[in-house]
Amino acid sequence: MGHSASVAILDTRPDLLDVLSAMRDRVDAARFPLPIPGAERARRTRRELLAQLDDYLVPRLRAPEAPLLAVVGGSTGAGKSTLVNSLIGRRVSDSGVLRPTTRTPVLVCHPEDRAWFADPRVLPGLARAWAPRPRASSDADDGGREADDDHGAPDGPLWLRLETDDTLPRGLALLDAPDIDSLVVRNRELAAELLCAADIWILVTTAARYADAVPWHLLRTAKEYDVTLATVLDRVPHQILDDVSDHYAALLDRAGLGDVPRFTIPELPESAGGGGLLPHTAVAALGSWLAHCAEDPAARHQAARRTASGVLGSLDSRLPELAGASAAQHAAATRLARCVDDAYDGAQEAFDEAVTSGAALSGEALACWRGYPDCGSGALQAALAEGLAVLLRTRITAADERILDDWRRDRAGSAPLDAAARMPADDGLDDRIEEAVADWSWNLTRIAYEAVSSAPEDVDPEDAAALLGVALLGGRAGTPAGERLATLGGALAALRAGDRAREALDRIVGELLDAERERRMRPVDALDVTAGQQASLIAELSVMQKSYGLWER
Repeated sequence: MGHSASVAILDTRPDLLDVLSAMRDRVDAARFPLPIPGAERARRTRRELLAQLDDYLVPRLRAPEAPLLAVVGGSTGAGKSTLVNSLIGRRVSDSGVLRPTTRTPVLVCHPEDRAWFADPRVLPGLARAWAPRPRASSDADDGGREADDDHGAPDGPLWLRLETDDTLPRGLALLDAPDIDSLVVRNRELAAELLCAADIWILVTTAARYADAVPWHLLRTAKEYDVTLATVLDRVPHQILDDVSDHYAALLDRAGLGDVPRFTIPELPESAGGGGLLPHTAVAALGSWLAHCAEDPAARHQAARRTASGVLGSLDSRLPELAGASAAQHAAATRLARCVDDAYDGAQEAFDEAVTSGAALSGEALACWRGYPDCGSGALQAALAEGLAVLLRTRITAADERILDDWRRDRAGSAPLDAAARMPADDGLDDRIEEAVADWSWNLTRIAYEAVSSAPEDVDPEDAAALLGVALLGGRAGTPAGERLATLGGALAALRAGDRAREALDRIVGELLDAERERRMRPVDALDVTAGQQASLIAELSVMQKSYGLWER
């Protein structure tokens, strides 16, 4: 989306907010849990996009005349806090040689703008801590709390410390963000999210580090989002000030950022160690530019409009990027699910082959059959049931081991393995097999009883059930059992009983294996990678494009 669409943003603001709300829900619902190429980038893009929508774009579109927020960001030791303190004229943010210094971000605004930044709809992910330290009950009634070291604790809430100062022009706030390359992951993520919430980015680097990857990553991101941007080259030795400044300008120009306002601050004794304030003359140019952005109606409108347009324009690439990552996630989840399906399809095939070959008629069951009828029909049926249970347990265990092996070999497999490890242990397999075998045994007796109920001579249904079980599970070794059953109840009745017994076995075993398949699929299902995730993201982008014409074809 180009700048030509900027006016349309304000003209269509109510409808655009509805569309953005729906799109925000789609982005929020997107999940990228599988550790495949592109997943980490997608998670970062999702996090940044949600932060921009929640912390910046929606509040800005709802209140175009709200104060501008200028976020001061940069790498460790760049002098961000000293710069903010110097612009204000007093120490509002901790600075020093220890890193990381800035843990709780500090926002400074004009007293008349305090209500806007105190509203939880602005930067909703951050709790507020008021400064100066509240001492009276009337201060506590504001909900204020002192910002202390615990606010940066890894397991505590994220805090924003608010300062007010009338040296700032009304309509402008400065926010001192944590280091974008902090050793603390939470600080890095918070710094990125705060930059996403800004109308104006002020990126601070130093003479020693202006060519490093970190500041240039921020600059390229700012260019990608087309945000209102200024850059500060800090701590430049006097002897090489012109050379460094010219080289930095050339790098910016080469990167397509030649028109970005650039401010150079020489290395001064007052800033040695990062603890003092810079003289007013060192930061006057930056302060004047910020005041112009806030106080000049055209400049103010342009600053907010350009950043909002840039964020909206970036959706044209960011949503398809998320959709592509969603497609890759779904493909990986489908592949992991196929491991389960293949393993249990294999278990079904192996079971069928085992039944055909008579594998269940072995051990105790085979001994009982050879001693039949002396061993008794009850003992034979019990031995057959145990043989069937062993067969089922063997095939299910083999399927489970195959699934785990396949997942371990798959790059994405660590996610369902971790999910499975977090699930309650399942020790009910033997009970489920026993229940299935008992169901089959009951059906076997019922079928056998019906087969011999019209026989010319009285036949014990238990004997018929034992013979039917041997004929079904014994393979070639069970053929004599089928012949004996045919003699007792008739050939046609025996044939029909065999077919019905096999159907019952297939149904019961199929239901058992399907239930076990579903259990093994739960770790994949728990990842919540849906087929519709990609389509919904593209659909929301299409709604914005078609409804408002914000993108040039």
